[in-house]
Amino acid sequence: MKTKRLQTIALIVLLGLAVASLLGRQSLLDWWHLRGYSAPAIVSELATDDTMTTKAQHLFYVNHPDITAGKAFTTNCPAGGEKTVVLGCYVSNDAGIYIYAVDDARLNGVEQVTAAHETLHAAYHRLSSGERKKVDAMLTSYYQHGLADQRIKETIAAYKKSEPNDVVNEMHSVFGTEVAKLPAPLEQYYKQYFTDRSKIAAYTAKYQGEFTSRQDQVAAYDMQLKTLSVQITADEAQLNQQKAAIDSQNSQLQHERSSGQVAAYNSGVASYNQAVNSYNALLGSAKSLINQYNDIVDKRNAIALEEQQLAQELSANSLTSN
Repeated sequence: MKTKRLQTIALIVLLGLAVASLLGRQSLLDWWHLRGYSAPAIVSELATDDTMTTKAQHLFYVNHPDITAGKAFTTNCPAGGEKTVVLGCYVSNDAGIYIYAVDDARLNGVEQVTAAHETLHAAYHRLSSGERKKVDAMLTSYYQHGLADQRIKETIAAYKKSEPNDVVNEMHSVFGTEVAKLPAPLEQYYKQYFTDRSKIAAYTAKYQGEFTSRQDQVAAYDMQLKTLSVQITADEAQLNQQKAAIDSQNSQLQHERSSGQVAAYNSGVASYNQAVNSYNALLGSAKSLINQYNDIVDKRNAIALEEQQLAQELSANSLTSN
């Protein structure tokens, strides 16, 4: 009995030593990564903007975040990685976080959201099996029963196709940075990484709004164009009918005039002139509608071009040409 008790104690001690060894190994690796490292101002500013806790900032700095553009970025982050509205990547085993430098003022916030997104990947990587099981359950439950944002649903669907083995990992980063309000247990969980997660979600909403506002304006213009097109088509059909009637009246008048039917000719002139006046009035109205239509087309295309340019800013495909 005493022997078994000693064996049990010895096993517990060995397990404790193993855990301590693992924890010590991670601390040693982190020390190695951070030795002599001083976060550049742009990196520390991102950490501050994202309200990163000491824990999250540690994970961020361990990965020596690199904010860059062009080939320097695409070499480390090949196109086709993230499916959401971020430009960056986390290299497994704390081998680096890379963030694309976005200069367009209309997209302010992309770098902040990317930094938080990739830091959460690093955090997920470090979860123990027990912690991950609990977190996965919360994320999956929210996805199945609480998520209402169609854009984010489409984002997760894209990850399911491209990275079926990492979907919950991506949920962990996407929900934590792009969903303004989460269930209380998830909100509490993310507090260990961000003191005010709403600021990150606000960054997402701001630059996402640059797209949705333009998409809404294009949709409104398209509705106006559809209505105008119906009216213009109807006017053109009516003008064709009126012109045919006027041509017929004109032929009749010319015949009466040439054949000496003065009375008949005179009695038909007033009706003819009235028809011509009606035609000209409708023609003027139709031309006005066409000018209005063309003006809206120009405005609509200008907004659509802006949206396209913004999309290119966030397109992995456009980055390979820099």
